[in-house]
Amino acid sequence: MMRPASLVGLAIALWLLVVLLLGSGYEQRLMALAAGYALMAIGYQLVFGQAGALSLAQGACFAIGAYTAGILGGRLGWPLWAELPAVVLVPAALAGLAHTPVRRLDGHFFALATLGFAVLVRLVAVDAQGLTGGANGLVGVPAFGRGPGAMLVGWSLVGLGAALALWLTRGGNGPALALVRGDADLARASGLDPERIRARGFVLAAGFAGAGGALQAHVLGLVSPDVAEFSVMVGCLAMVVIGGRGSVMGAVLGALLIGHLPEWLRPLGASYRVAYGLGLFACLLVAPAGLIGSLERFWPMRRAARPVAGQRAAPAVATLRIDGVEKSYGGIAVLRDVTLEVRPGEIVGLIGPNGSGKTTLVNLISGLDRPDRGTISLGERRLDRLSPDRIALAGVARSFQTPAPPDGMAPLDLVTAALAAKRGCAGFGAAAELEPLQGRAADLLQRAWSTDIARALALDPAVLLLDEPAAGLDAGERDRLGLLLRALAAEGRGLLVIEHDMGFLMGLVDRVAVLLDGRIALIGTPDAVRADPGVRAAYLGTVPC
Repeated sequence: MMRPASLVGLAIALWLLVVLLLGSGYEQRLMALAAGYALMAIGYQLVFGQAGALSLAQGACFAIGAYTAGILGGRLGWPLWAELPAVVLVPAALAGLAHTPVRRLDGHFFALATLGFAVLVRLVAVDAQGLTGGANGLVGVPAFGRGPGAMLVGWSLVGLGAALALWLTRGGNGPALALVRGDADLARASGLDPERIRARGFVLAAGFAGAGGALQAHVLGLVSPDVAEFSVMVGCLAMVVIGGRGSVMGAVLGALLIGHLPEWLRPLGASYRVAYGLGLFACLLVAPAGLIGSLERFWPMRRAARPVAGQRAAPAVATLRIDGVEKSYGGIAVLRDVTLEVRPGEIVGLIGPNGSGKTTLVNLISGLDRPDRGTISLGERRLDRLSPDRIALAGVARSFQTPAPPDGMAPLDLVTAALAAKRGCAGFGAAAELEPLQGRAADLLQRAWSTDIARALALDPAVLLLDEPAAGLDAGERDRLGLLLRALAAEGRGLLVIEHDMGFLMGLVDRVAVLLDGRIALIGTPDAVRADPGVRAAYLGTVPC
């Protein structure tokens, strides 16, 4: 059965064919202009729809591509074959430079930073008269011709761009990108680098926008400062949101609709702008997930992947060493001179009152935070200098205290994203085939039954950090969890387990480390810890378990 995106693609192809064969020259020219917007929107759904970064620079990159075409093709007389790489590479290179200082920003901070880039491009377009022609723009850009020629060239480029965008998001890329835009910290713990992935999306989007801007310049035969107006960016955002922010075909559909809507409403005269705004508002109300997203919501769901039987690979064996680690926040010491080892095949419990620093220690080991002093290593490799994604891929995986997949992301896709990261093929580009990854993910979910533990196991870790894995489980589920953790240790993995259920923990672990006031107060067997009067007074006897 065809998916909604495929049906939309077929409908668009039929629409184009009708206009090509039966449409007037004006309608064909309008379609050629829509092709430029489609290229811009396809690129924007990579950075915004796929990577989840709200960039406000896509319209500026569209303008850079248009001016590059005007200068090279118009003033310097470059042939199209020589100009095409430049209109892609120039905006991509400038976007890469602009993104470097703001790559760690997120949310509205990133949006504002990219808006600054757009404002700068607008100022150059108007003020740099010797380069851009100033308010008069650039004329004499070689035109593709009026009618079917421009339309064929434009939509051939759109077809190539759509195929490239689909390849960039195929296979394991899809779940990995969904995790990046849904939860950056969970993505990092799953072996993904959101900053690097978003940077790739930003640069790729700029290249697509540049090609779209150049196409518009060649269709119109000129470039004016209007191409750098912020209204172009607003239109691009509307195209992707209305069509479906995570869909290539949605971006193309949105570009066609937004490009044609003013013409369809032109008979309304002066009030057409009001009708245009109301139409966009109605689309967002009726289809908040975009037209493609709304269609997929009511489409028959795909069948779940079947578990793939196979031999489990033996994990790498290495000792986790924490030596003299200290951490303070705002002058308040949370961890003080913490030294601890987790050996292969060993389960170590970590207990202590609330606020004693247990989760902080796990955050330091997994790289979500950095220690002020001390070292953390796995075998001979230092971890405290690595980013969270590199630590996860190096062999230390973690679960979270309150695990929850990002909205709309199925457990199968969450585990699949970690598998794709482990194979080094996630985040735009070459990717492993999706079905085998999903099969392996289903196998892990069947074994671990906890989504968060299955996600961590997808990284095939030497050491597993578990933050209150038994929270909220009944007696039968705790027994099943205990069997799983013992089996993981029997495979040679080291486990560091934070748990408040002392009955469950003491029957599971080989050793217990007690954190009191940010220090390791005692490390010993469960019996030795139970018998220690200081621990009983400070924790076991006074804090509910």
